[in-house]
Amino acid sequence: MLEGVNVALGVSGSIAAVKVVELAHELRRRGASVRALMTDGARGIVHPWAVEFATEHDVTTELTGAVEHVELCGREGWADVYLIAPATANTVGKIAAAIDDTPVTTTATTALGADVPVVLAPAMHEPMYDHPGVLENLERVESWGVDVVDPRIEEGKAKLASLDAICLDVARAAGERPLAGEDVVVTSGATSERIDPVRVLTNRASGRTGRAVARACYVRGADVTLVHDGDDVPYADVRRVESAAEMLAAVLDACEDASALLSVAAISDYTVEPADEKIRSGGDLTLDLEATPKLLDTVREEYPALTLVGFKAETNGDDEAMVREARRIMERAGLAFVVANDARVMGGDETRALVVRADGYAEYAGPKSGLGLRVADELVDEL
Repeated sequence: MLEGVNVALGVSGSIAAVKVVELAHELRRRGASVRALMTDGARGIVHPWAVEFATEHDVTTELTGAVEHVELCGREGWADVYLIAPATANTVGKIAAAIDDTPVTTTATTALGADVPVVLAPAMHEPMYDHPGVLENLERVESWGVDVVDPRIEEGKAKLASLDAICLDVARAAGERPLAGEDVVVTSGATSERIDPVRVLTNRASGRTGRAVARACYVRGADVTLVHDGDDVPYADVRRVESAAEMLAAVLDACEDASALLSVAAISDYTVEPADEKIRSGGDLTLDLEATPKLLDTVREEYPALTLVGFKAETNGDDEAMVREARRIMERAGLAFVVANDARVMGGDETRALVVRADGYAEYAGPKSGLGLRVADELVDEL
């Protein structure tokens, strides 16, 4: 998501500066080029040589007659985005007041004046983060269009956000945001139907494709709601569900104000009346399975004008059969398009899929992250 993006990386004097080498490597691993600037406080925590090693560029520790701040983040500057990570309370306050007394803050003022996207990743002790002035400063710079990557509140500290969260926000800031202003609901992973207090009926879906789609929609500017049986994520509002019934209820609620639903999850087709106590083993057991409601059909009935996208997994490996099945559910539920894929890729990093529309289809083969971007861009055409 950061291929070809030039990132100016400002480092200020939080102890979280020890993460900057790893952060620079992660930005580069995702395709970015990185050039760094450091405050004196940051230099006391991590040596500029380490940052030079991580970026493979000289590190700016003072501004000279070469006007490095303008060369990096001026109107004709090198950077596509300016990331300050970590951003201390002191640095945030200076940026909010347009105080320019370090390479990091002077470059921030330059970037804001030149309309270069700016991303802040705060890191400090929690009482500092909760100070009314610090919160007001963050709100102020956000009102100017600065993206703030919320810290992780742990152990009395507002810790630097995860590297993944920072990289995603950099990608979102640096790229176009054609889905800005759109609320997108994404379902992901498997659902589970309780048989008894310890046993469930489920499937092999890992949720990787659904999460990739949600991440891509976020990077393209959407506000994303992710409905899945999984952890919180930094790029979406998570609605945690377990069963098909819980997923349907959560989706119906989330779609009330949504622009689109992308139904990626492998939702249980059947459920069973669960036993209150653990079923004893050792004998034959017959389960009476009951079909679950079709999520897309139910959502279409409730929201006739909502843009819906379906995913269909098949096991026969026959493209023409997958296309026929995709078009069948497309017509049945009034879908914008359907992504059909071979169920044998479940759990892997790579996938092969067909993006099926009424008038044709196109093949995608590659990492699931790439499929997520492809789906997000197809959604842009619809919205």
